[in-house]
Amino acid sequence: MNWTGIELGLFSAFVIGIGFVWVIRLEYLVGAHVWKRVAGLGLVVCAASLLMPNFILAAIAGIVGGSIIWGAVELPHQEERVDHGLFRAHPARASRPRANARSAEHSHGSRPGLGKWWNF
Repeated sequence: MNWTGIELGLFSAFVIGIGFVWVIRLEYLVGAHVWKRVAGLGLVVCAASLLMPNFILAAIAGIVGGSIIWGAVELPHQEERVDHGLFRAHPARASRPRANARSAEHSHGSRPGLGKWWNF
């Protein structure tokens, strides 16, 4: 029996779960303006997966790199969720640079939460 697929699936679920946590913490502690640097790190990890000596290491590096890239894309959205009051804002947040220069416009509309995407 080959358990590789099950193991990689469980690892993917774990990395995605950790991704939720680090996106929230990074936006709280540093801010969302670093999203391009984080995406660059994710691209480096994905590129490193191309040089791995075996399939398992390449798959692990690819999963981690993809999760980092996805988290980087989510950082500006997390900034918006903080603006809407869904998450706690850092006390020094007003003095930090913003990921989006146009802070009045949000991708989810004017309603808090998921806004235009979930108004049934």
